[in-house]
Amino acid sequence: MRETDLLSGRVKLRHLVLVTAIADHGSVLRAAEALHLAQPAVTRSLREAERALGVELFTRGARGVTPTLFGEVFIEHARAVQAELRRAGERIAGLADGAVGTVTVGTLLAGSNVLLPRAIAALKRERPGITVVVREATFDTQVPRLLDGEIDLIVGRLNPIEDGRALRQITLYGEPVRLVARRGHPAASAASLADLLGYPWVLPLKQTALRWELEQAFASSGVPLPEDLVECTSVLTVRRLVRETDMIAALPELVTAADPEIAALPVELAAVRHQIGVTLPARRPLTPAARIMLDHLRECAAELGD
Repeated sequence: MRETDLLSGRVKLRHLVLVTAIADHGSVLRAAEALHLAQPAVTRSLREAERALGVELFTRGARGVTPTLFGEVFIEHARAVQAELRRAGERIAGLADGAVGTVTVGTLLAGSNVLLPRAIAALKRERPGITVVVREATFDTQVPRLLDGEIDLIVGRLNPIEDGRALRQITLYGEPVRLVARRGHPAASAASLADLLGYPWVLPLKQTALRWELEQAFASSGVPLPEDLVECTSVLTVRRLVRETDMIAALPELVTAADPEIAALPVELAAVRHQIGVTLPARRPLTPAARIMLDHLRECAAELGD
């Protein structure tokens, strides 16, 4: 027998089960009873396995059967194969019901500070076997990754989508955008955007929808964009700059409320409002782990909306 003969299909899974059952029970008859088969059928299958291998697996005696040297080796591997198949079944079952797996989330400025951490924490409490990968970038950078399957969903401010056939969006809640500064900032009593132009600003990058809406708000007020500005979408960096300098920023209301060192300025941005949601591929179904992530995002969004 050559090694490749075992891969020809002559030795089947039922042969592995049968041989280990005979070894466990020490008798063809008792193995047949345990497998709920007729003894002649078990004997016939054992002979098939021995012919395929070209060796005897058991010696017959008055008190039953005993594995030969070849039988002991084959039984060891037969047990290993069955164990691997059982593990494969367990892993597949775990993936199917969401007990294990990986979900990769693309996040934007407005989705990464309050909603997403809460949803991840809730998911991990329920399904600790799921691994969550978070990748932060602008929306236009995330979309190709989403379509290619590199990420499962995008969480954050809903941006206009050019191709409705490739993407779909789910709105989770609405959130105002506030102009903010450090507590005690000299602009705390400002009445208009024009009163804020003398201070440095930190604004979102130009390719973001929020930046476009802020530019429209400045234009509607008849004032130019600040000349002294930093462009940044990292909320950690924005908050640090606002807390430690005189910079002014536009942040989602929940971000502002969560930071005691930052205060909303009295200048309203009535036309700028975040619609927070999830962007998904239209044609690719979500994995079980991604579906569970979406469920927790919806639940946490409902709490935030309340």
